[in-house]
Amino acid sequence: MQTDKNPTGQLQLDRVSGKKIVNNLSFTHIASLLTIADTFQRTFYEIECIKGNWTVRELKRQINSLYFERMGLVKDPHKLSRLIQQTTESPITPADLIKNVYSFEFLDLPQKAAAKESTLEQNLLDHLQEFLLEMGHGFCLEGRQKRILIGQEYYFVDVVFYHRILKCHVLIELKVGDFTYADAGQLTTYLNYFKAKMTEPGDNPPIGILLVTNKDEALAEYAIPSGMDQQMFISTYALQLPSKEQLQQFLTGELRRYED
Repeated sequence: MQTDKNPTGQLQLDRVSGKKIVNNLSFTHIASLLTIADTFQRTFYEIECIKGNWTVRELKRQINSLYFERMGLVKDPHKLSRLIQQTTESPITPADLIKNVYSFEFLDLPQKAAAKESTLEQNLLDHLQEFLLEMGHGFCLEGRQKRILIGQEYYFVDVVFYHRILKCHVLIELKVGDFTYADAGQLTTYLNYFKAKMTEPGDNPPIGILLVTNKDEALAEYAIPSGMDQQMFISTYALQLPSKEQLQQFLTGELRRYED
């Protein structure tokens, strides 16, 4: 599958073959996909649905929660090609797989309900299947409240995954408030520990994701230690689906930063 540009300069993507779609998806899957008018977007969902072996319910949820838009493909359409081809010429990077916005609307909680990080964490693990679906391909749960000993004191990582595509540990830290520079320092410490003590031969360096309700982009930029931009990511989450207007505003801001 290859990408090229038409005379107007717009990116085009070869379609998934009809035979592959029929062999891997049900009639109801196909009917749901045909409701998507944009060919590029529909192709994305076809590929993701086949790769993830989504049920019809999972497919509809991802479409309704604007998965395509939240992946950030609007600002980097070539990312789709990298994700689906996974060739040695275009290796998958952590930045390709980490979303800017995560939606946990499946918890059916009002935004104010997540008063404590432990409450949010427990609810996510109680809905593990939906949580893994939202995180994306390749995430395998290794543990929660992973205890590590640094010096004479124990620390606890909220959620630890191993990513079978990136071949590395993924550390998740959940925060119920705005991002602070102290959050980045805490996660940096955990990443350095895992890199030194938990990485096995053949593993890549661990990556970390801070999930916060809000983040100041300037603070986030300077809080991430130099050289760790491919290891630490600060993403926002919502307990209720963002409106299309809110998402469009977010993507407009992201696009401006990308073009600057």
